[in-house]
Amino acid sequence: MTHRHPGPPPPRFGFGTNGLTDNRLPDALRLLADLGYDGVALTLDHAHLDPLAPGLVHEVERTAALLQRLGLAVVVETGARYLLDPRRKHQPTMLSDEGAERRVRLLTTAVRIGAELGAEAVSFWSGTAPAGVPEGLLWERLLRGCEPVLRAAEQQRVVVGIEPEPGMFVDTLDSARRLLARLDGAGAPGRLGITLDIGHCRCLEPRSIPECVDLVADRLVNVQIEDMRRGRHEHLEFGHGEIDFPPVLAALGAAGYRGLISVELPRHSHDGPGVARRSLEFLRAAAARPAMTMETAR
Repeated sequence: MTHRHPGPPPPRFGFGTNGLTDNRLPDALRLLADLGYDGVALTLDHAHLDPLAPGLVHEVERTAALLQRLGLAVVVETGARYLLDPRRKHQPTMLSDEGAERRVRLLTTAVRIGAELGAEAVSFWSGTAPAGVPEGLLWERLLRGCEPVLRAAEQQRVVVGIEPEPGMFVDTLDSARRLLARLDGAGAPGRLGITLDIGHCRCLEPRSIPECVDLVADRLVNVQIEDMRRGRHEHLEFGHGEIDFPPVLAALGAAGYRGLISVELPRHSHDGPGVARRSLEFLRAAAARPAMTMETAR
């Protein structure tokens, strides 16, 4: 009798709530469960589980109960645009001349929320570099800001992931790995990994996307996915960019990644339910197609 070796389990797909900001959070979660998603990437923001609003404890409890009832896994995202400053996008950051402690406080709160929700990961980014600040000082600020976040993650037993973001100080996978190496060398708690955005790989990484997956496979804790074009940081619906997705999904499976692969389309809330439906249909079809060549994912 011939024994067949089972392949990797099917990918687990999620959808980001930053693409459903015109829906109330309970409605968004029910929608994703009804569509057949495995989980949700929940961006803490004004519209969804505002971490600065009164009554946060009760909102987290209600959300945790609903996630469990719907059978949705969750990762927590912290990239809300105007949560801390209503006039300056993504400010302040851990690199800011003033207000860095507010960003750190938000991230430690996000870790606690992640623990209460049973999140598979909590994701964050470095922020942009203020003009005129030497690189050495920027690294010092970033490392100092990460320390309390990692301590909170260790206390709460939560995994956190740094996301390289085009235009930010940590913008590439190489710079993210440099951050991890510095923190590892300083003896920081080992709960920090990498959030990989597939579109960002196409946008600015010199490697093919499967090569990017291989590069960070040992520290990969969270994956975001969307279409994108080379040199242009614009999150696109699937089929509107340049990425061939079967090789990408095959590379994630071969790397042993079993976490959520969450669609991130933060400018598509005007058609959020339709985008969520089309995205899952596309990803399921892409996962079912054979990956003919890794080169096609360049």
